[in-house]
Amino acid sequence: MSDAIAYLLVACELLTAVVGVVFLVSGIDDLFIDICYLVRVLYKRLFVAPRYPALREQELRARPEQPIAVMIPAWQESSVIRQMLLNTRSRLDYTNYAIFVGTYPNDLATAREVDGLEEVGARVIRVTVPHDGPTNKADCLNWIYHAIRRYEAAEGVAFQIFVMQDCEDVIHPLCYRLFNYLIPRKDMVQLPVLSLERQWREFTGGHYLDEFAQLHYKDLVVRELLDRSLPAAGVGVAFSRRALAAVADAHHGEIFSTKSLTEDYDFGFRLKRLGMRQIFVKFEVERDLVVRGDAECGGRRTRRVRELVGVREYFPATLRSAIRQKSRWVIGIAMQGWSHLGWSSDWRTNYMLYRDRKSLITNLATVGGYVVVSVVLSVWAMQWLWPDAYRFPPIVQRGSTLWYMLMINFALLVLRVLQRAYCVWRLHGYRQAALSIPRMAWANVVNFAATVRAMRLYLRYLHTGRAIAWDKTDHIYPALESIPFRRPLGEAHVNGQTAPA
Repeated sequence: MSDAIAYLLVACELLTAVVGVVFLVSGIDDLFIDICYLVRVLYKRLFVAPRYPALREQELRARPEQPIAVMIPAWQESSVIRQMLLNTRSRLDYTNYAIFVGTYPNDLATAREVDGLEEVGARVIRVTVPHDGPTNKADCLNWIYHAIRRYEAAEGVAFQIFVMQDCEDVIHPLCYRLFNYLIPRKDMVQLPVLSLERQWREFTGGHYLDEFAQLHYKDLVVRELLDRSLPAAGVGVAFSRRALAAVADAHHGEIFSTKSLTEDYDFGFRLKRLGMRQIFVKFEVERDLVVRGDAECGGRRTRRVRELVGVREYFPATLRSAIRQKSRWVIGIAMQGWSHLGWSSDWRTNYMLYRDRKSLITNLATVGGYVVVSVVLSVWAMQWLWPDAYRFPPIVQRGSTLWYMLMINFALLVLRVLQRAYCVWRLHGYRQAALSIPRMAWANVVNFAATVRAMRLYLRYLHTGRAIAWDKTDHIYPALESIPFRRPLGEAHVNGQTAPA
């Protein structure tokens, strides 16, 4: 028994060294992003803000409305598509738009929900993909784009802005005004995409809230700063007419790559290669939120809140659905992206590609670290229960190179936890920020399982050549009374800011 434990501890020491190196490289990488973000914030506060006044809602409203085409791919979305379209049409602070929903011949339930809305409003047009589904979102979007071009020819209209949305999106009323303000000066405008808030016990759904808060509050800001390019998020993103026409000409009419499960991610790189101008915009408004108070205060009170103009949605709440969705992201970004996009001649782009692909290693290494901790704790427990048992030497000797590396990694881990909690606090408040700390451990488990599944699916694809189909995620839409952005914003006080165009 003692020999077996000794061999196990030696294996754990080797695993600790490997995991420690991975964490050190990844931690230094993340620290560099933190420093870049801090430098950018200080630069804008000291040099940009005094010279350029904050963008105000009145300026958005003063810009004449350009025609907008909204593209929504839909496969088995009958449970949410109608509610999403009704909410969008009733609350969107924009009038000159049309929504094109792509459905499949073998998905009659979704088609019926959309057809019912076509009868009561001309802003919704259903597009039928000419073959059964599921294929993938890129294929559906391409057919939607071709249908839009036919619609333009028949109606004599030329859409100047093309917006991508999903069937579960809750869209801020000012989103399209912001697109209208920035396009065509910019060819791609990405707004923040955030999770709707979850209850404290919903760790699976809640870990999306944490990850997207960090990504869209800080990381994408630095990405735009360093690379002048962005991976489109697939929702809350708009393109100029010039951008889509240029991509269509360069790829024989195929706008979105049907070879990828993350067509939005690939599209950002296509635009950069064509020299298109991209921007990530964080624009905030202030408004009075009516909340319930006590009986002495009349049962209702108001408080001033800051809203980030963007898109919110519920992400999967069950472990199985989260693993399915995230494995699709890993395949599309890390595996298919590596295969189809390769590497660039620009070191800045290569650095961002490295950050996108390092998850293949870090997601696995994290669980390796959990294994080491579990073994160490088990040995400690055994020695505590049986004090006379053989005293095994520690896996890491104090003062060794490995020991110092682990101390550095621990400091970087603390910084990473605090950085994520800060981003969550800025967007969702202190309660969710506190919950983000234990949820980080659960997020590592989800990401590990998703990476393992992605590797299995991709290896099967390489072996059989059979395309990986649209891995459907079941969506839910919030109840009407819980939807944010309900109050009309015409009289809201705006305190937003964008980078000078």
